[in-house]
Amino acid sequence: MKDIEHIEDLSVLVHTFYKHIKNNELLGPIFNTHIKNEQWPAHLEKLTDFWVTALFGVACFKGNPTLAHRKVDKNLNHSIAPHHFEQWVTLWHNTIDSLFEGAQANRAKKAAINMAAGQFNAIRSFRDINS
Repeated sequence: MKDIEHIEDLSVLVHTFYKHIKNNELLGPIFNTHIKNEQWPAHLEKLTDFWVTALFGVACFKGNPTLAHRKVDKNLNHSIAPHHFEQWVTLWHNTIDSLFEGAQANRAKKAAINMAAGQFNAIRSFRDINS
């Protein structure tokens, strides 16, 4: 297996990962409710851009993940919990391990752990401020 080296690698990773997400018993209903079928192609492009920015430092991502997660949490009556993010990280790691190995692959796994913790903390902080 090779390492994550190019945008095409990240595109394969993101598309494969979200195929697993959409079919996951825990996360699928959340994602499939908030992202309509016709929105997935643009969303996958945006997520690929996110990972290009995160891993390669190329500033191509435009968006606010924290705001997006806060909106989803609000729409779910503030029910997003740590186990949702833990499942997301597990699927991310498993997908990477099935496709890639190396320093960038490991960096992507570590970044996901940090992002998941940061997003949940941002959601929780927002709940505290607005309750």
